[in-house]
Amino acid sequence: MKKIDRETVQRILDTADIVEVVGDFVNLKRRGSNYMGLCPFHNERTPSFSVSKAKNICKCFSCGKGGSPVNFIMELEQMSYNEALRYLAQKYNIEIHEEEVTDEERERESERASMLAVNEFALKHFEHNLYETSDGRSIGLSYFYERGLNDSVIKKFRLGYASEQSTTLYNEAVSKGYSEKYLIDTGLCIRTENGRVYDRFKGRVTFPVLSVSGKVVAFGGRALKKDIPAKYVNSPESLIYHKSNQLYGIYQAKPSIVKKDKCILVEGYMDVISMFQSGIENVVASSGTSLTEGQIRLIHRFTDNVTVIYDGDSAGIKASLRGIDMLLSEGLNIKVLLLPDGDDPDSFSRKHSSTELEEYIRTHETDFIQFKTDILLQGVANDPIARAKVINDIVRSISVIPEAVTRNIYIQECSRRLDINERVISLEVSKQISALAENADLKRRQQTARESIADIETAEKQKDNVEAESADNANTYTESRPADIKFLRPYEKKVLQYALRYGMLELCKSYDEAGNATPVTVLEYITSELAADELTFINRDVADTFDEARTTASKSWAEDNSRNNSRLLEERALFISEGESRIRNEETDMASIERREKRLIEEADERYFRDTRRYAALYLEKTLTSHSDNTIRNLTLELVSDKHVLSKVHTKYAKIETDEDRLDDLVPRTIYEYKDAILECRIRKLHDEIKAAYRSADADNATIMRLMETHVELQRLRGEFAKYLGERTINPRK
Repeated sequence: MKKIDRETVQRILDTADIVEVVGDFVNLKRRGSNYMGLCPFHNERTPSFSVSKAKNICKCFSCGKGGSPVNFIMELEQMSYNEALRYLAQKYNIEIHEEEVTDEERERESERASMLAVNEFALKHFEHNLYETSDGRSIGLSYFYERGLNDSVIKKFRLGYASEQSTTLYNEAVSKGYSEKYLIDTGLCIRTENGRVYDRFKGRVTFPVLSVSGKVVAFGGRALKKDIPAKYVNSPESLIYHKSNQLYGIYQAKPSIVKKDKCILVEGYMDVISMFQSGIENVVASSGTSLTEGQIRLIHRFTDNVTVIYDGDSAGIKASLRGIDMLLSEGLNIKVLLLPDGDDPDSFSRKHSSTELEEYIRTHETDFIQFKTDILLQGVANDPIARAKVINDIVRSISVIPEAVTRNIYIQECSRRLDINERVISLEVSKQISALAENADLKRRQQTARESIADIETAEKQKDNVEAESADNANTYTESRPADIKFLRPYEKKVLQYALRYGMLELCKSYDEAGNATPVTVLEYITSELAADELTFINRDVADTFDEARTTASKSWAEDNSRNNSRLLEERALFISEGESRIRNEETDMASIERREKRLIEEADERYFRDTRRYAALYLEKTLTSHSDNTIRNLTLELVSDKHVLSKVHTKYAKIETDEDRLDDLVPRTIYEYKDAILECRIRKLHDEIKAAYRSADADNATIMRLMETHVELQRLRGEFAKYLGERTINPRK
């Protein structure tokens, strides 16, 4: 077992572009210097997911999730750290160099990685069977050809064939070293009650289900012989496969969905593949299940517009209308298309050219009101009671639309189509909205009650953990009390924030006795100031992150910075060379040439200095937001994320002074504020000790006097801090 070496990791981190990585999964729109989109980690209708190209991180300011490209992939695809690195290396065509892992690292290899690996093996096994075995060609491939598929689309969707022998996959997988456990956990194989293991998909053509990132998470299989009991079988739910969160074809369709800003939703595997082959590539399927919130969220990440296609002779249209309401409630714009009788998307696609298919969709898709009206009023036009039920059903659909303007437009449309007073419909919609709100409020109260019970059950455990954390940290300025840990946390995080954001930037210079100057970085200055008073952070996550920042700076900075400088110098030389050639082609006067070349060199130096400083400023936060430790990575992300970004108007017409411009003032001030907070904790502790001494039956006057003298000295020190901080007095903090 091997892991990726450090140099390759750094190359991946330097190359991966957060906008490109997130853009593979979320439809992003530019907003100022950042990009915004719907958060892929929770259900939302208004974009709160911010992507910063400058910092190379993303962050949802609603649910809090995000991070570097590595962390984003880990969170979204539930990959391990190494899996995410390999995913990015493959995306950017970076060659991976590996080194041996320790026994401890080997033990941490994820179960999920093993399941994905065995699924990938099965995918290649089925593909091989389809084209390279006689049964595969004569049975499986012939079936696909008969269904009108060509080799290009068969390979695009990675279709395959499972041998009729009951243990072909199992035997080959085990012989290649794959564990029987993961063959069963993924559902590729089944173990009977008597212990016999056999292949689930034997004698079937296979349809792999790919995640948004292209990982094989499941399979569907279709029997080709009548004597096989079940016509269709599918992979069971597992650690890597949750059917309610997957859409068949999403991996192949997502570029087209984003490009066309529209998703076409069908029901089955062959519907997707046939339409794709006919040129309609923005198509996905719910795979025969009722539409779920997870599937809708997946669509909403890429577009606001959905066209749902129903079979012309489908008996279950009325039952499936619930999916329209779910789509509407998520704020999506819905169109519905009913195919001619006897056709489904698969058969209809094979009968028509791409142009005809696109034209049919464009001219026949309708809004949901017309569709529901046409479907639900069939046979009940002369039945007032039945007609009233239909109207109420349509009113319920309108009431779930979150946008008031859109809702009002549909009220007007419903009034016109059904010849009912608009005010009546509006009142009914208001009643439905109130009922939905009450129901939602009830669910929230029930959830809050459940959470409160859970909080009560865990309160004592959390208290014990805090106290244990304090006791474990032996290198603190005093015996830390839980109240002190909580009180000092914002101060410690503020100091850490400057270390992470600007740690490798030069803050000042240190002079020796001979007057020789040595640059001092922000991180070195903070480390020196803390060491001078023998201080360490008492919040464990802050201390660990700060220690990791120091370790990174000492072990990796020199080498990485040297490599970056070499790259920037090469870019500077190329910039000057190209500029000189351009100038000499454009100018004939020597004075003009010299003047422009001088300005060219000045511009090259400015670019070099700016990029060098930028690399230093982002080095620690970029490295630690991609750290393998969850606590370090998440705390770093919290501290380096900017929720608000200045608009282009401000940045274009005014010079805005940033924290980076004032580091020589802000960093020392932040450290003084932190030390002042520590003094306050010590003073509070002294108050308690003095009170205890006075209350003690055997009060020792000498002890009390010593405590009082210490108290006076601490107050004097706080007075010194107050002078530095520009305050007349320092009011006690609560």
